[in-house]
Amino acid sequence: QVHLVESGGGSVQAGGSLRLSCQFSGYAIGPRCVAWFRQAPGKEREGVAAIYTNAYGGRNLRYADSVKGRFTISQDNAKDTTFLQMNSLKPEDTAMYYCAAGAILCYLDESRYTSWGQGTQVTVST
Repeated sequence: QVHLVESGGGSVQAGGSLRLSCQFSGYAIGPRCVAWFRQAPGKEREGVAAIYTNAYGGRNLRYADSVKGRFTISQDNAKDTTFLQMNSLKPEDTAMYYCAAGAILCYLDESRYTSWGQGTQVTVST
């Protein structure tokens, strides 16, 4: 089981930026899939971005259409940390953001992920 801890959430005005971090442990060296999901009040949880990395330097990224061009996912395997850089934030980005790991195929489908963090709140005001 992978243990995940998110940080970096907060309140920001529309147009601003935040960088979320997901520190993970217990993830074996090799193919790794870490993703960010979010859930706004009264809405279902949705996938935001996912990153696949392997021990040979391979990498693959996926983004939800709603965040393409604004959010960037990255990973520092030496520090076991995944980042989500969020720019040009909009009020509709307001949600609890969760980090998840353990999927075999790195799609933005929450049912594929076996480990979840506790979440970090992002609030974007007008």
